Amino acid sequence: MYDCIIVGGGIAGLQASIQLGRYRRKTLVIDRGDGRSTLCRNYHNVLGYPEGVSGETLRALGRRQAQGYGVEFAEGDATKAEKYEAGFLITCETEHSLPTTYEGKTLLIATGVMDRLPDLPGLRGCLGLTVFICPDCDGYETRDKRTLVLGSGNAGASMALALTYFCNELLFVNHERKPVDASLAEKLRNAGIRTADAAIERVLTEGEETLGRFRGVALASGETLEAERAFVAFGGNEVRTDLAKQLHVERMETKHIVTDPRTKMTSVPGVWAAGDVGVHSEQLVIAMGEGLQSAIWMHKWLLAREKASAGAPPTPAHSLVGAGKP
Repeated sequence: MYDCIIVGGGIAGLQASIQLGRYRRKTLVIDRGDGRSTLCRNYHNVLGYPEGVSGETLRALGRRQAQGYGVEFAEGDATKAEKYEAGFLITCETEHSLPTTYEGKTLLIATGVMDRLPDLPGLRGCLGLTVFICPDCDGYETRDKRTLVLGSGNAGASMALALTYFCNELLFVNHERKPVDASLAEKLRNAGIRTADAAIERVLTEGEETLGRFRGVALASGETLEAERAFVAFGGNEVRTDLAKQLHVERMETKHIVTDPRTKMTSVPGVWAAGDVGVHSEQLVIAMGEGLQSAIWMHKWLLAREKASAGAPPTPAHSLVGAGKP
C-alpha cells in the first residue's frame, strides 16, 4: 500500500514526487515515458536556464532527485482506476508483461496533454528548437524571421494571428485543407497573412534532422516553401483524463479536470490533478507549481486521516477548507 500514487512522470508528476519523498511518504510514480516534455528539446522561458533546457534533461534530473528520496517508479500505462474503502487501485499495463495492480491511499493524476502532430519526416527533430507549439512560450523565437504555421483549419489560422505580435512575415500552410471560418479568414487577409491550402510532404532541415534546423517544407505538389521558423497547430489535442472519468471526477467539456484552486484536489476526495490536465494555461512552470501544491495538500490530507485514526483531535476545519470541493 502506497501513501501516494502519481500517474504521469512529466514535470508536474516529478515535482510532486520530490516533495512527497521529502515528506517521507511511500510514493509510486507510474510513467508511460511520453508526453509533451519528451518532445521539447529546449525550453527557453524557464527561470535559471538562460540558454534553455530540454524536457528530457528535466525529466532525467527530476527522476534522479525523486529516487534519492526513496520514490519508486513503474514503467507502463495506467489503464484502470478504481476507488475502494482504503484508497485506490490502479492497474498498469506494459507491452511485455501481465498487468500489475497497485494500491494507494491517495492519487495524483498528472497525465498531461498530447498535441496532435502529423507524421512528417523531419518534424520531430525540430520541435522545441526551431519548430514550436506554444506562442506564449516561444513566439519570441520568430522575431525578424520568416515563419510558417503548419496547421489545419481554424486552429492553424488562430495560431498565425497570435504570432503577428512577434512576426511580420507569416505564411499559414493549411496541411489538411480544412475550412477556415469566414471571420478568421478575413482577419488573416487584414493582417497580410497568406494561406496555402496544400499538403506537406516533409519538413526540410539543414544538415542532419537531429540538428533541428528548420529550413522550410516540401509540398506534395513539388513546391518548396522556405522559412527559418515554424509553429504547428492542428487542433484536436488529446487531454489524457480517462482515469478521472473512470473515478467520476468532474471535468470540463474540454475534458480538462476541475480542481480546487487552493489544494488542487478534484471533486473526488483523495484524488488530485496537476499540470496540463487541469483548467489553466499549459505551461511547464505552472505544471511544476501545481505538482508541488498538490503534494503539500496530499500530505496534509493524509496527516488529518492518520490523526483521526489514532484518536487525536481532528485537524482544525479552516486548514482544510475547500479540500476536495471545487
